[in-house]
Amino acid sequence: MISDVGIGILDRVADSPPIRRLLAAPGPVRTAIAAVSGHPLVAAALARALEAPVLAVAHEPRAAESLAAGAGLLLGSDRVVMFPAWESLPYEGISPGPHAAGERSRAAHRLRTATGPFVAVAPILAAIQGLSPDLGTHEPLVLRVDDVVTLEDLASRLVQLGYARSDLVEHRGEFAVRGGIVDVFPSTARRPVRAEFDDDRVESLRSFSPATQLSTGAIDAVDVHPSRELIVTDDVRARAEAAIPSYRGHLRAALERLAEGLAFEGMEQAIPLLHDRLPLLADLLPEGGWVVVSSAPRTMDRGRRIQEEADALAEASAWPGPRVVRDPDVALGGRQRVDVTELAGPEAVDLGIHPWDRPGRTEEMVARTRELSQAGATVILTAEGRGSLERATEVLGPDTPSTRVQADVSEGFWFAPDPNSPPLLALLTEEDLFGRRRHTRAAPRLSRRRSEGVAVELSPGDLAVHRVHGVGRYLGMVRRAVAGAERDYLLLEYAEGDKLYVPSDQVGVVAKYLGGEAPRLHRLGGTDWVRATTRVRRAVRDMAGELVRLYSVRLSVPGHAFGPDAPWQAELEDAFPFEETRDQLGAIEEVKRDMEDAKPMDRLICGDVGYGKTEVAVRATFKAVMDGKQVAVLVPTTLLAEQHFVTFSERFAPFPVRVAMLSRFASPDEQDATIAAAAGGSVDVVIGTHRLLSSDVTFKDLGLLVVDEEQRFGVTHKERLKKFRTSVDVLTMTATPIPRTLEMSLAGIRDMSVVDTPPEDRQPVLTHVGPFDPEMALGAVRRELLRGGQVFWVHNRVETIERAAGEVRSKLGADARVVVAHGQMDEERLERVMLEFWDRSADVLVCTTIIESGLDVPSANTLVVERADRLGLAQLYQLRGRVGRSAERAFAYLFFPPQARLTDEAHERLGAISRFTALGSGISIAMKDLEIRGAGNLLGAEQHGHIAAVGFETYLRLLSEAVAEMKGEPLAPEREVRIDLPVKAFIPPDWIGQEALRLELYRRIGTARDAEELSHVAEEATDRFGTLPASVSALSSWPVSRRSRPSVPRCASSRSRRRWGSRSPKPSLAPRTTRRPGRSTSNRRRTSGARPSRVGSGRRSRSAYNRPHAARPRVVGGPDSFEGRRSAAPRAATGDAPAPRARGLSVGPRADAFLARPPPPRGDARDAGCHRLR
Repeated sequence: MISDVGIGILDRVADSPPIRRLLAAPGPVRTAIAAVSGHPLVAAALARALEAPVLAVAHEPRAAESLAAGAGLLLGSDRVVMFPAWESLPYEGISPGPHAAGERSRAAHRLRTATGPFVAVAPILAAIQGLSPDLGTHEPLVLRVDDVVTLEDLASRLVQLGYARSDLVEHRGEFAVRGGIVDVFPSTARRPVRAEFDDDRVESLRSFSPATQLSTGAIDAVDVHPSRELIVTDDVRARAEAAIPSYRGHLRAALERLAEGLAFEGMEQAIPLLHDRLPLLADLLPEGGWVVVSSAPRTMDRGRRIQEEADALAEASAWPGPRVVRDPDVALGGRQRVDVTELAGPEAVDLGIHPWDRPGRTEEMVARTRELSQAGATVILTAEGRGSLERATEVLGPDTPSTRVQADVSEGFWFAPDPNSPPLLALLTEEDLFGRRRHTRAAPRLSRRRSEGVAVELSPGDLAVHRVHGVGRYLGMVRRAVAGAERDYLLLEYAEGDKLYVPSDQVGVVAKYLGGEAPRLHRLGGTDWVRATTRVRRAVRDMAGELVRLYSVRLSVPGHAFGPDAPWQAELEDAFPFEETRDQLGAIEEVKRDMEDAKPMDRLICGDVGYGKTEVAVRATFKAVMDGKQVAVLVPTTLLAEQHFVTFSERFAPFPVRVAMLSRFASPDEQDATIAAAAGGSVDVVIGTHRLLSSDVTFKDLGLLVVDEEQRFGVTHKERLKKFRTSVDVLTMTATPIPRTLEMSLAGIRDMSVVDTPPEDRQPVLTHVGPFDPEMALGAVRRELLRGGQVFWVHNRVETIERAAGEVRSKLGADARVVVAHGQMDEERLERVMLEFWDRSADVLVCTTIIESGLDVPSANTLVVERADRLGLAQLYQLRGRVGRSAERAFAYLFFPPQARLTDEAHERLGAISRFTALGSGISIAMKDLEIRGAGNLLGAEQHGHIAAVGFETYLRLLSEAVAEMKGEPLAPEREVRIDLPVKAFIPPDWIGQEALRLELYRRIGTARDAEELSHVAEEATDRFGTLPASVSALSSWPVSRRSRPSVPRCASSRSRRRWGSRSPKPSLAPRTTRRPGRSTSNRRRTSGARPSRVGSGRRSRSAYNRPHAARPRVVGGPDSFEGRRSAAPRAATGDAPAPRARGLSVGPRADAFLARPPPPRGDARDAGCHRLR
């Protein structure tokens, strides 16, 4: 179907004299002249004129994307496909990502079967690389509602298409089967799909968010294309078996694995070993198809250089097989070809497609477009965002009728068949009207990942903190049958081999230990844990006093309550060219709500690099300016100041907002003028470095301070910032929160908004950590340059950086443009170098860590760090965040010297950065940084010892209690009714296979605050995993308590396991004790005068174990019972009560000995029934 925009226009262009002359010119290679921005029109018009497919080839991926976007605008997106290149060369042993493999397979399938006008677009690397003969021959799996297919057949088909089975579907190329539900993330889809089955019938299909795992909407059908380039069929296995004797080493091993039917990373390198000849992309064109080469001289020259690089790599790696990358003249030969160029030639056909003369000069562009329209041209106006399109329409005016299209086309053109004939078409883009955008195309976003605080995953072997019993080691989850009821338990090991079974519904009382060096394990029943928590509780009161003082000052100082949004606020927000995410909108609303409150705002926006934090600041800034206030934007580096200045200036350009910059890039006279303007109120927004904090910088009416990357500022600067916080609204943005910032936020003193939605096409950065390998590093650079990207090379020693850059330059040759940047350079020179790299006039930036914060270069997707062992974890994370800011797969190579003896901390840092590769890992990095470094930088050495003693989470809980107490907030625990019946209540592994997911669901159930929240948990579980099994229904039917403070309930139990008592409000209950059948640990009616006998190390009356149980369930621990009255006693003011002693069963060297202990003292938290083993 031809595009609505292209109906009529393409017919007129295809039938125009220059296109007819081009078709009639002698072949097989013809040359045509056209503006670069008009090359999509050439491809679309030829396809229309020939009524046949056309292969359009561009010199690099970005140019190919532009070509595809323009052709799709004219021909229709359903008749244009993009055939991407691999992110690596065939000899490197790196598989293409699932998305690239799926798009290549889909495009090849479409091209093989295309009829009528059709355009396939590819970068030159994709066009000259040999393909698997089977590429595009595999029919996609089409799944529709009411289709009949068995789960086994569906899973088998997905495996055949290269999908990997997993417990949780988060990435393309994965699928999961859980009961009657199949989750799959198709390689070409933007969202994964959940298929729910009724027996063998597809009952429903729903898309879902990989971040939350919740369904987002119903769909009717889904196409599942292969996720690997090489599909392991019987034919492939046979070919691999036959080829094994011909090869040695890793290639022989790869062939052996293929012969066994295995899929593995790098398997595609074996494709040329399996076939005598590999087809090329042009070979897939149906009969009558033509090839169009955009910017032909540049594209063909780049193809030859790629072939030379590939041949050199093949020789360097001793590649024994046939060469895969072909000469471009050969690869594109055998078809009728049109080389399109903007340069005149002797036999070239001038197509009459002209660029705009004055792009970016709005008034001149409007006048020229009106002139062409009046001469008879059809005007097409495009913009990327809806707001931008409306603004462009308004600027163009009603005198120039146009067809408005929301599309990502960067540059336009005008077309007149002959100099003396009237123009037929004028394509005008927002960049033609307003100038070039510096930001990149928006990618669709995923749903928000829900974050409540910071949940740190607990893995077997980790140190864990139990709220009552202290530090132990988590051994995993086990199932036990107690009194006829099966339950899951978290198994913790303590000193002397003691083991504690924590019921899974009470996972909230167990947290991973974070605090620095590994502490010794506590002893069950000992007093060490209570003494430690008592010391910390005393210490945090002083800390809480300081925090509350700051909080109180903020409340007491009258702040400015901003008014509601001005009318221009909506215009600014509508002009945002990207689609906001839900959490981005949530953060914006929270900021606005804080600003409209009378008390000064102090909010932290935590979001990963490239997740849209700057737009939150832009909208808050605009709101403040519209209310008559000035805004200061504080950034750590001059480079980031420059970028923010460009961004804010562009966003505020249509409005009367004055933006100035104060940094090293400004001359002394410019700085003086800016300072005077700020003091006089003639400038609205000042963006600058720490120069903004100087004593001579004042504002006439400052209302908002925006701080970007606060962790980069020193102690002196932060002290200055404290003064701002008591009088003006403060908005802080960070990707990796410093522990102090994180601690303040979690303790409730600073408000925190989390923006953790990655762009949908964003891929995690592939991270390599290892000893320095020059060939690997240079090979990575060459690969990036071949795909048209840029490279950061970090050499963090100014003394030797020029020498390092010279070595890189000599190895890469004259074609690579290598520049150097470091903080000791002259300001003008540094600015010039960074702008060169920013504008893509340079290929490789050899630099220090000056690029660490905020530098936004989406085309830079390879990072090489020479001495990663010398950098902190937060630094490494920020550096890695400089790449991977687009849909391209990004690579980070973190090296250390081969012979270097790394410290334990360096090992931990490098291990952490290689593990935390998932999108949105900023908070996890901060927590790991705390774990590695301890808390010395958190609150000082004095507090470090306290955090090391009890762990970070317990410290925060005690601090939160102390802060609440200082603020006069009530701490009284609320009562709960809890009934435990002898029924099976657990999450079976065959329903949820991954232990971490079961723990997560247990935590959600155990911490639900009311029946409504518990119902939501059950609905989410049903959506994700299918119908609740009976054991889970019993689990989620437990009564739910309201929570008001972190405390631990006291224990009271009987054989019937029916119990009433107080419950921990947050995060959950303490564990139960299991007892030997026929025994009771109840000591409510201890035999009068009986002396408890000593057994082992504790005390307990044996008569307490020998009394028969009541025939009916007994209610224990009610408000009128002895235990209930005792639990209602007030807590000791100082918390100095003796330690609670564990009661239960001791197994081990004294297997038959029961621990007899007296009841715990009044006022102490009770271990509500732990099963203890020694």
